[in-house]
Amino acid sequence: MGGIGKTTLAKAVYNRLHSSFEACSFLANVREVSSHANGVVTLQEQLLRDIFRDNKTRISNKDEGISQIRRRIGGKKVLIVIDDVDHKDRLDELAGSRDWFGGKSRIIITTRDEKVLSSRLHVIYKLAELDCAQSLQLFSWHAFGQPEPRPEYGELSEKVVAGGLPLCLKVFGSLFYDIESFDEWNSMLEKLKRVQDKEVHERLRISYDGLDEETKCIFLDIACFFIGKDRKNAVSMWKGSKLSNSCNSNLRA
Repeated sequence: MGGIGKTTLAKAVYNRLHSSFEACSFLANVREVSSHANGVVTLQEQLLRDIFRDNKTRISNKDEGISQIRRRIGGKKVLIVIDDVDHKDRLDELAGSRDWFGGKSRIIITTRDEKVLSSRLHVIYKLAELDCAQSLQLFSWHAFGQPEPRPEYGELSEKVVAGGLPLCLKVFGSLFYDIESFDEWNSMLEKLKRVQDKEVHERLRISYDGLDEETKCIFLDIACFFIGKDRKNAVSMWKGSKLSNSCNSNLRA
């Protein structure tokens, strides 16, 4: 899910471990950067420049970049983060296999789509939403500058933090920062029920846009038409629309 904290966790791990490696690179926003003209080449150049601390590295095309990464990094013990990968080709172009890097190297990949990772990796870690206590703490840091809400705002804060999505908690906490009256708090709560924050909407929209057309139809049916109903009603309709294989796998997920 977008906004659940994949990049934040990767940054925390990177910052904690980077001093234990010969060289490091953090390739942020791979999905966005690679969508631009020569974006993959830009990422390949950044990787080599970070590892060798050489701003003069130039690459003509993706194939040359793959060759340079394999040949030059070789036996180095490196830490590399490849953030927000949306297609397996990006991994082939930036970190094709383990023998591209020295022993005890670590390659950390963040993605919304587990299929991108295939079977090339040793460990897959799935992030979960924050629990109630963690959600309240994160919200409080952004709303009050402390790990718990002020006593008089405790009940109102609990109304905001349902869901446990870190992105929402940070954004909402910032919206409530410096609001001093109960009337203003209640007014902001009502506004959030009616109008979604733009930053939150755009981040979550990325996850929806990444679905194929069949899965989008299934998602919208689940979200809009079958709230509180038995899933067999939805499955019956999807079978009639020849969506049975997709819907059954999505419901199991």
